Amino acid sequence: MKSEKPYLRIATEEAFATADQYKLYQREIERNPPDEPGFMSLWGFFLISKDPYPLNVRERLLDLDERRIHDMDETGIDRQVIFLTAPGVQIFDAPTANALAVSSNDELAAACKKHPDRFIGLAAVAPQDPQTAAKELERCVKTLGMKGAVINSHTKGEYLDNHKFWDIFAAAEALDVPIYLHPRNPSPKLLEPMREVGLDAAIFGFGVETGLHLLRIITGGVFDRFPRLRIVVGHLGEALPFWLYRIDHMHAANTRAGRHTKLKKLNKKPSDYMRENIYITTSGMAWEPAIKFTQDVLGMDRVLYAMDYPYQFIKAEVDITDNLQISAAAKKKLFQTNAEKVFSI
Repeated sequence: MKSEKPYLRIATEEAFATADQYKLYQREIERNPPDEPGFMSLWGFFLISKDPYPLNVRERLLDLDERRIHDMDETGIDRQVIFLTAPGVQIFDAPTANALAVSSNDELAAACKKHPDRFIGLAAVAPQDPQTAAKELERCVKTLGMKGAVINSHTKGEYLDNHKFWDIFAAAEALDVPIYLHPRNPSPKLLEPMREVGLDAAIFGFGVETGLHLLRIITGGVFDRFPRLRIVVGHLGEALPFWLYRIDHMHAANTRAGRHTKLKKLNKKPSDYMRENIYITTSGMAWEPAIKFTQDVLGMDRVLYAMDYPYQFIKAEVDITDNLQISAAAKKKLFQTNAEKVFSI
């Protein structure tokens, strides 16, 4: 059931996995690494559980062919922006991570070549080795035709505001492609108060982790150093659009007072970077009041549709978005033209 609407439905946060990735994840589960408690909490369930939901997700993640296209047709999705499922390659040592990134990117590129009118690929890169990550992003864009990169929030508890990672930002800016900052379980220092009551995953922990990471990137001066850099973040901005007034106010007050040596003055207000360098998607948030709020706060050009396939593969959520009480022009931006602009489709 492909779209009969006056716009294409482009879904912009859609996941896949590889058999090699599953094998390496299984190895990590058996090894039980103490520095990856969040990974163990989530994938220790997803990769081993016999419950129908994780079984269904595991099977669909591996398919980059007929089953995925069938699912897209059944829900009216014309195109998917696809990337390696979280936490991607970021739990491994650098050599393993680099090798998995290359093989996964080659596999995704082959699927995009086979289905060029349906699939758009984003590259997996390994922040553990920023220089190699930058080179892999360049290979994927220039040789494989990919449209950006995905980074699944923290890497071994470290965040991208650390200057050692900035070769990745430099490459993305030079190549004029976005980075999708995707959630994963909170870093070890954030995790335990959420995990002990079951709030560490998509219910709450993912958003806290990724919202914190994005705010660190903003307040760390990344966009002052890389003014043309674009970052895409899901779940309607991981709550930051709803906090912008207070973030602006307290950032100004705290930097004026010199309260913290790491919190420095920026060229602009934090909310300015949200409106100029950040794009957000609706993944997992098919809720009209929140979508319309973020469109109002950030602008109609800043919000993109996403399904979050196969984790939240729900036809009714496509219908909710189709039926939003917004203009036809705004709906076309949401479903189609914003994604075409951001990902150079």
